[in-house]
Amino acid sequence: MKITVVGTGHVGLVVGLCFAEIGHEVGCHDTDTAKIEALARGVTPFYEPHMDRLLQRNSERGRIRFFSDLEPHINDADVIFLCLGTPPLPNGEADLSSVEKVTRQIATHSRSYKLIVEKSTVPVLTGKRIHATMQIYGGSAPFDVASNPEFLSEGAAIHDFLHPQRTVIGVESERAEALLREIYDPILRQSFDCPIHEGCEWKGRSTPLVVTNRNSAEIIKHASNSFLATKISFINAIATLCEKVGADVEQVAAGMGLDSRIGPSFLRAGIGFGGFCFPKDLQAFCHIAEKNGYDFRLLREVERINQLQMEHFFQKIKNEVWVLKGKRIGAWGLAFKPDTDDVRFAPALAVIEKLLAEGATVAAYDPRAIKEACAALPSASHRIVYCQSAEQAASGADALVIFTEWQEFLCADFARIRESMARPLIIDGRNMFRPEEMRRRGFEYISVGRPQ
Repeated sequence: MKITVVGTGHVGLVVGLCFAEIGHEVGCHDTDTAKIEALARGVTPFYEPHMDRLLQRNSERGRIRFFSDLEPHINDADVIFLCLGTPPLPNGEADLSSVEKVTRQIATHSRSYKLIVEKSTVPVLTGKRIHATMQIYGGSAPFDVASNPEFLSEGAAIHDFLHPQRTVIGVESERAEALLREIYDPILRQSFDCPIHEGCEWKGRSTPLVVTNRNSAEIIKHASNSFLATKISFINAIATLCEKVGADVEQVAAGMGLDSRIGPSFLRAGIGFGGFCFPKDLQAFCHIAEKNGYDFRLLREVERINQLQMEHFFQKIKNEVWVLKGKRIGAWGLAFKPDTDDVRFAPALAVIEKLLAEGATVAAYDPRAIKEACAALPSASHRIVYCQSAEQAASGADALVIFTEWQEFLCADFARIRESMARPLIIDGRNMFRPEEMRRRGFEYISVGRPQ
């Protein structure tokens, strides 16, 4: 099937590449001409595992192309996926101006049937607004509007798209449902050859398809992200209590997670959640509820706990180091999670800003996100040293702080690191190591929610 994807960000590019991988003809649009030119040359704009390979494979097969002018390509396909940014406005509401602008373009230039699929995370009733905009600015060409929320985790987005736990479509017509079933058929039946796993265990399995109306599909996305954020804030609140009473949050989480009604996922204590989705979606969902007459105080508290967790972690560093001014702090990890270069709303950056404000110098290392961190912290760059290795970041440090649980940190040469540090103090915001093991190696070791 011929598909147009509007937007080549963390969602749109994954969607376009994966649709091409399972056999569709895909055109990807973005207004950023430099990005489009780079993609046409085979250069991806951000890091995501396996993305480079999928781009090369499907460009060579002629299944994917890129363009910066949308209007001449509106009638190239019957199905158009909107994968546009919906950043938060100052009041927490999602900015839907890009969605409205593109919808008007489609309405004005469409000459045949179009199925417009909102793939971005949008407030409930956005599909209704898109439908009205198509009616107001469109001609006689027929159309449908559907919701197909994404459930992609950065660092595993391609796997999540090709092997989803469920696919959700919100439709208002049989035609729209039939088209989306046809598009997703190879994924629903797992009938394709997986490009990232040889002998993939998913081969031949069926994956669940949830068919509902548009409004329900839109809420499913926000409700899912908000619930996961709630689990994270809950276990972080438990971690704070564990520190006060001498309990171990990892043992508590293990005991909770064995209950099938709770499960172990998202019960890892740390320094709080970040990234673009959870913080933005929490704010937007609260705003949606408020507009419809409901004060979602539970989610406001989830957001507050998350901010407090970052402050609590900063105070943990300050309590251990005592005077931060003039001290050198090694920082392992800048991205909000491993296997991505995304630093948007990253807890590491929030804590580093506080360290810099106290007069510390930060020696930072991240396997993927240094360039992105440089752009996000330009005003403080004179007191941040960006290092080429984990060992370099630790050398001469009065404390080493772990912000992101990159796998390579587990393999570090801690004997050399201990000898190179001014003080062998590790403050682990991700509980990567066992306290007794690090103390045997000669470190003062501080973690989250575990007895010191």
